Amino acid sequence: MRFIACLFIFCSLLSYGQKKDDNQFEKFAHKQDSLFVKAYDKKDTNGYKKLLKEFLAKYNALSADDKKTNIGYLNGAYYNFCCTYSILNKKSMALEYFKKSIQAGYFNYAHMQEDSDLNNIRNENEFKVIIQPLKNNYDYLFVLKNAAKYNTADNRELPAFTYQSSNDPNLVALRRAFNLDSIVGTGNVESKMINLLHWIHNIVPHDGNHENPAVKNAMSMIMLCKKQKRGLNCRGLSTVLNECYLSLGFKSRFVTCMPKDSLGIDEDCHVIVIVFDTTMKKWVWVDPTNDAYVMNENGEMLSIEEVRTRIVEGKPLILNPDANWNHKESVVKEHYLYQYMTKNLYMMQCPVNSEYNTETSENGKTYTYITLLPLEYYQQSPDKKENLNKEKQTRQIIYNTNNSSKFWAPPS
Repeated sequence: MRFIACLFIFCSLLSYGQKKDDNQFEKFAHKQDSLFVKAYDKKDTNGYKKLLKEFLAKYNALSADDKKTNIGYLNGAYYNFCCTYSILNKKSMALEYFKKSIQAGYFNYAHMQEDSDLNNIRNENEFKVIIQPLKNNYDYLFVLKNAAKYNTADNRELPAFTYQSSNDPNLVALRRAFNLDSIVGTGNVESKMINLLHWIHNIVPHDGNHENPAVKNAMSMIMLCKKQKRGLNCRGLSTVLNECYLSLGFKSRFVTCMPKDSLGIDEDCHVIVIVFDTTMKKWVWVDPTNDAYVMNENGEMLSIEEVRTRIVEGKPLILNPDANWNHKESVVKEHYLYQYMTKNLYMMQCPVNSEYNTETSENGKTYTYITLLPLEYYQQSPDKKENLNKEKQTRQIIYNTNNSSKFWAPPS
């Protein structure tokens, strides 16, 4: 089975507002991608080479940022060319382009394992050497199982998580502006959480190809999205949902879920929200990008910690049946939970202070985060890292911990 190239969706690394030239390249790349597939279908290596030469000429003329944005087209082109040569049993050329596809960032280990197009090169020593580092990073279940252990005795210094009061004037204004009390209704805690999740998902679409607006608070971003008919990436959507929960008195924070990626080729992550359920006395998983929450076999909503453990231990998980992406595609647990989130549940990071306007850039501001690392992670230090932006005099402070109990501690 061939791999058809697609754009990588980065959490917060892409620039908003592509130039006209960039849009022209995207149109060219999309058209070229369909021509690559046709050449693959015909096993036309000469035609494919010509198309690849045309593509590389335009791709290499892009800026570094635009190359990163469109690299999915590049590694897809290389991978399909590898498949073409492999089917024709031209092993040396197949291996050459297999290596190039990985160097360009193609790391779908599961697909490589099952792709029959690669059968002619799968037993070659060079193939095994090329693919072995990917197993250690991109056989996602294998990686997550190896990363199952934390250390609740880790006593490194950590600040306590805080949650802004719903009486904060900005949160009061947010609650009133969108009549959020009416949105969540008068049902139980879980129904209120879900109603608000659905509302955000319905009014702001997901757009993973652009950065969020400069002003990153719920009031501003909702209004701007309506005015400009635009969307937000997963971080923006989670910021909005989190602040709406806070405005209603829920304790919540957004969580950046990240892969292991010791090879440095997977810059994708995913940001979701955890809300403290006062009935069940635990955090629960809510994902505004996919209108998703996760349950056990008894229909009880689960936390990130519980979902991660159940994936490792092979216990059943249930995804809400109406989970979807922008009301265009259904989200199914086989991909969402057992591939995408299995990859991205390796380590987690949260802002220490869950509050309005958390990540809007302001002169002199300090941004503080805590990262939960599994014991298996290859880079445990430093315990505390500080980055200073001299131009804006802002500081970013990141604490590392292996203590899952502290990271998932209930709000005091």
